[in-house]
Amino acid sequence: MASSRTEAHATARMVRIAPRKVRLVVDQIRGKDAAEAISILRFTNRGAAEAVEKVLKSAIANAEHNFDMNIENLVVSEAYANEGPTLKRFRPRAKGAASRINKRTSHITVVVSEKKEG
Repeated sequence: MASSRTEAHATARMVRIAPRKVRLVVDQIRGKDAAEAISILRFTNRGAAEAVEKVLKSAIANAEHNFDMNIENLVVSEAYANEGPTLKRFRPRAKGAASRINKRTSHITVVVSEKKEG
């Protein structure tokens, strides 16, 4: 299916960063050239940038290895962060009570495809 559309993707699952924080980074690279996206992520001062860069590099490697695409012509066609399972933790509070802390996880997906000629 992916070979007919000439696109390659990579997914990182269960990344221990909240999806809301990852989406801020992912929105910066959507629609950009692959090389430009890597340089944007390299200089983005957010914790999620490192995880997104790793997924992007994996998608580029998949495009080169699995579909023989030219790296210079790759564009980030899709990039999104979905919510993964939430780890529930409890924190002691006053008078013997406890409050819940949600540690959220993300599934980060990046899809790269070749530029449309013409």
